[in-house]
Amino acid sequence: QVQLVESGGGLVEAGGSLLLSCVASERTAVYDVMGWFRRIPGNGRELVALANWDNSQTKYGDFAKGRFTVSRDLSRNAVSLQMTGLRIEDTAVYYCVGGPRTEILGGMGGSWGQGTQVTVSA
Repeated sequence: QVQLVESGGGLVEAGGSLLLSCVASERTAVYDVMGWFRRIPGNGRELVALANWDNSQTKYGDFAKGRFTVSRDLSRNAVSLQMTGLRIEDTAVYYCVGGPRTEILGGMGGSWGQGTQVTVSA
């Protein structure tokens, strides 16, 4: 069974930065896309960012544009999320995901990590 393991979450002040990382237990070249979703308490899961194999095609949630950067590294079977200008409303559990783009965006598939908590304080 594929495992995706996230790291890098934590507590940060508003305006600060965090780097989330995710490493897979198998070759991620087979993944159409890799990236991140998040779940805010009381809300559903929402797209943060996705990237294709060479980062030439990316997709971001509107709130992430200009502040977050997703990056895949095939040599490490990894994907990262650099977050800057963090806001209190970015507080959420962030999940790493990899798999077919249509399934992931449709909420029907992909491999998922367990999530890492990001808390942004005033």
